[in-house]
Amino acid sequence: ESPGITRGDIHGKLGVRAGSTGWINFQDVRVPAENLMGEEGEGFKVTMSAFDSGRYTVAAGATGLIRAALEASTSYAEERNAFGGKISDFQLIQAKIARMALDYQASRLLYLKAGWLKNQGVRNTRETSAAKWYATDASFQAAAEAVQIHGAYGFSDEYPVERFMRNAKGAMIYEGSNEIQSLIQADYALDKRRDKKIRRELPPYDHQTWT
Repeated sequence: ESPGITRGDIHGKLGVRAGSTGWINFQDVRVPAENLMGEEGEGFKVTMSAFDSGRYTVAAGATGLIRAALEASTSYAEERNAFGGKISDFQLIQAKIARMALDYQASRLLYLKAGWLKNQGVRNTRETSAAKWYATDASFQAAAEAVQIHGAYGFSDEYPVERFMRNAKGAMIYEGSNEIQSLIQADYALDKRRDKKIRRELPPYDHQTWT
């Protein structure tokens, strides 16, 4: 504990209940010079640079959620019978599942591209932002469609899809909301934003170091 630092937890969350979510406030906190990250006055820049890692992990997690929603939906569609047949034979159900499968592949490719750049030690702000935006939007849509496919059971906790939907919403907000990601991507597309060379490049991935 240091003077000037206060923190608190956010209670009664819609989703992501297994993790701790809260806030932290710094008011006139004194930091020893040897503990300074970057240069004085660069705290905001340092914080923003950390998003390249945070958004990457969120994108990867959201991609996993799409896969979970897809697997739950295909399994249920094969076992649920209605109007004399499996609901997996109904074209509207097939369309929902097809979209999940497509979004899973697209999200996976986006975060793998960002990961490849990270492994090369290359700045990846644009790629991690795109991966986070696409994967989290797609994960919420996949979870919502999974609830629809499960019908009344999807609205209960007897199946996991309602939890998928609750958890998916949070990822659209933290590490920079998806509205922010859309503005970032627009700036890149319109050539209004260009990444400056960072002071210290990330080291390329070295397999020997991590084995």
